[in-house]
Amino acid sequence: MQVSHHGTVYTVRVKRNKAARRLILRVRADTAEPVLTLPQRTSISTARAFLDRHGGWIAARVARLPEPVPFESGATIPFRGEPTRIVHRQALRGKIEHIPGQNGRPGVLNVHCDKAHLGRRIADYLKAEAKRELTEASVRYAEKIRVKITRIAIKDTKSRWGSCSSKGGLSYSWRVILAPPFVLDYLAAHEVAHRLEMNHSVRYWRIVAGYCAHWKEAEHWLTRNGADLHRYGASSATTIASDPA
Repeated sequence: MQVSHHGTVYTVRVKRNKAARRLILRVRADTAEPVLTLPQRTSISTARAFLDRHGGWIAARVARLPEPVPFESGATIPFRGEPTRIVHRQALRGKIEHIPGQNGRPGVLNVHCDKAHLGRRIADYLKAEAKRELTEASVRYAEKIRVKITRIAIKDTKSRWGSCSSKGGLSYSWRVILAPPFVLDYLAAHEVAHRLEMNHSVRYWRIVAGYCAHWKEAEHWLTRNGADLHRYGASSATTIASDPA
């Protein structure tokens, strides 16, 4: 389905979802593709009218999308909150060396592998580092709060930075390794605290504040900068939803 705005035509991918209760329009950041999700019983004419009303919204979101940063040699990515330049090297295949920046200069991530595997190797390295540091922080907070955790999973979630199941399983977005260390530390405290309160009540936030003094600073950082982390090596999206159909 297509929609036009000021002479520019946008092709919108339309799909149905049995669980959807309203029309949801989003623009994928990795491809700039608009996607409209319809409830099962919503008519195509209703979808057409909805798109005609939101052509300007699509145009604005496409124009505002940040430039994606693929994992390739020469690219600069944040790593633990610090600018880090990716350098591809042929020798010592399989090895990755991180050299911290000094005197205002960015750090370096030396990646030894075949060039065709560079993106995957970097993604695997970042996920492994994220799991190691999040595991350490989660175990530390679990001991402080005196709760048990059963497992830790690393994912690439779009809407949440972490989650905690009723059985003690924790899940985190690997992208938090791109943020400053105090943000990763707070995220661990946030999820472990859910072992005592599976909600965001006043009591829950008192638990978090009692064990993580920098929680407000970290929340503020994620609110201001979190969305930007999704442009490195993968995808994200902007979204608009209608009233329930």
